[in-house]
Amino acid sequence: MEGNLKKNVEIKNTSVKTKNKIINIILFLILCLGGIVMIAPLIWMISTSIKSKMEVFSIPPVWIPEKANWGKYLEIWEKGPLLSGIINSLMVAIPVTVVGTITSSMAAFAFAKLKFPHKKGLFLMLLASMMIPYPVVMIPQFVLFSKIGWVDTLLPLIVPGLFGNVTMIFFIRQYLSGVPDEIIEAAKIDGCSYFKMYYGIIFPLIKPAIVAQLILWFMGIWNDYLAPTIYLNTPEKKTLQTVIASFNSTYAIQTDYPLIMAASVVAMIPMLVVFMVFQRQIVESVAISGVKG
Repeated sequence: MEGNLKKNVEIKNTSVKTKNKIINIILFLILCLGGIVMIAPLIWMISTSIKSKMEVFSIPPVWIPEKANWGKYLEIWEKGPLLSGIINSLMVAIPVTVVGTITSSMAAFAFAKLKFPHKKGLFLMLLASMMIPYPVVMIPQFVLFSKIGWVDTLLPLIVPGLFGNVTMIFFIRQYLSGVPDEIIEAAKIDGCSYFKMYYGIIFPLIKPAIVAQLILWFMGIWNDYLAPTIYLNTPEKKTLQTVIASFNSTYAIQTDYPLIMAASVVAMIPMLVVFMVFQRQIVESVAISGVKG
């Protein structure tokens, strides 16, 4: 009897292992299929940028051109203000992310660890602002900035972001909720000012969260298209994404898709480099946001 029971148990264990292997293989194949679907447009964009016009419209589609034409990567600098678009995007992204990250982290520190009247109510109002769609405030903002003469300048894209980002404030506040309050109380006893607490104690503790959010914010500003389209008119003042849109509207009529794709690849390279270098921090930010709080 015992021998039969052991055999039955072994058979069941073998069947369970076999089922798990089959499930793992199916999941692996599904993930591979999803990865191919995600990366295929990227490969097609790079491939199209080095094709001839005839190869772009060939049927069946040609993924690898017979002869790579790298001339479009030189031509894009002559066909539009691509360099000024890159410079303008950097002029917007760098000050906003640097200064805005400091103000956001200071606000998060105040909401997480300091005591002041109506703190919870103010924080709820701040979170409630996240539920207001941008189109609701788009026209009032445009009217305001036009009255003070900021339209067709980079100021509407820079100045609001200097005062912080609600998403970053919420994220860092949640991260700070895991820091013991005793650290702040000990700093108060030692005579530390609030600013000294921030840059001497809090900032080193929240540096991983700040780096992750700064990267994501930089990527969002770099890829922003709507706001620059609203406020910028002069070609030399446009950001990179609006310059790429101008390429699309101008050269799509001429079916010069290799030129459009070459410009798109150039616009993608900085974000690809940022993601490849800081992918660990980006993944950690998702993990942190799910654990803290």
